[in-house]
Amino acid sequence: MSSLTNRTKFVFGEVWQGISRSITLTIALIATFAISLSLLGVSLLVGSQVSEMKDYWFDKVEVSIFLCTSGSDTPSCVGGPATPEQKTAIRNDLEAMQPLVAEIFFESQQDAYDRFIERFKASPISANVTPDQLPESFRIKLSNPEEFTAVVNKFLSRPGIEAVRDQRATLSKLFSVLNGLRALAFGFALAMLVVTALLVGNTIRVTAFARRREIGIMRLVGASKMALRMPFLLEAIFGAFIGGIFATGVLSLIKGYLIDQIIANSFSFTSFFGWQAVVTASLICLVSGTVLALVTAWFGIAKHLKI
Repeated sequence: MSSLTNRTKFVFGEVWQGISRSITLTIALIATFAISLSLLGVSLLVGSQVSEMKDYWFDKVEVSIFLCTSGSDTPSCVGGPATPEQKTAIRNDLEAMQPLVAEIFFESQQDAYDRFIERFKASPISANVTPDQLPESFRIKLSNPEEFTAVVNKFLSRPGIEAVRDQRATLSKLFSVLNGLRALAFGFALAMLVVTALLVGNTIRVTAFARRREIGIMRLVGASKMALRMPFLLEAIFGAFIGGIFATGVLSLIKGYLIDQIIANSFSFTSFFGWQAVVTASLICLVSGTVLALVTAWFGIAKHLKI
């Protein structure tokens, strides 16, 4: 027990001496982890924001089935305006598609007119529109908006239906951009892990080179490779931990000030990631930093342990 205690004191004494004697390299190590892990965390938050925006807009997606009016000229409307029987059949078929069809809203011509006037009340065109010119419609929310084509294919060109339009098609370009941003964010996060490993590995090798004489002396007196490695491993973990704390502070500042106080107040049309995303990103940064510290320190010191 006494031997283990003495060995522990010796290892931590070597770590403290290494940090105090190479304070510049220690600061460089901490700065490397702080910057790299902050960028990694920001990349993860970007991915969280893309997911949040996609979920938000997916929830807003509707499929609209516009019924024929007296002025419709599409082939499916040759029989005139949609009859009550056709409307009932459409509703029954929509209800039969549950649970894919989560909600069904029927919009009358007057409802459509009121919504049109509210949206374009400042435009001169609103004065030339009457309720009978606007079609009745079924507005449908889907439990899985990705399957909107099932509804479109079932009702498109059906008698009594003038058109079937889905916001998912309108937003497809936006979703493609969001998916691209998500892939870019995670690709950037992966690249940051590689960059961090390279930077930390170089820092450890510089530190080991600066202390090559004492490493040589310890090898001559019979110190094990693990005993030689341990101070460098602990120094790297120390740098990763302090750097991770800095990164956590940066992510908290981004969420608490930049997102909540500035961006969210200016862009109310969408939602933003919550504190859980910050906690998750911070934990990933700390764990990633620790693993990278161990791996890079282990191999960074290997050259100086050859006998």
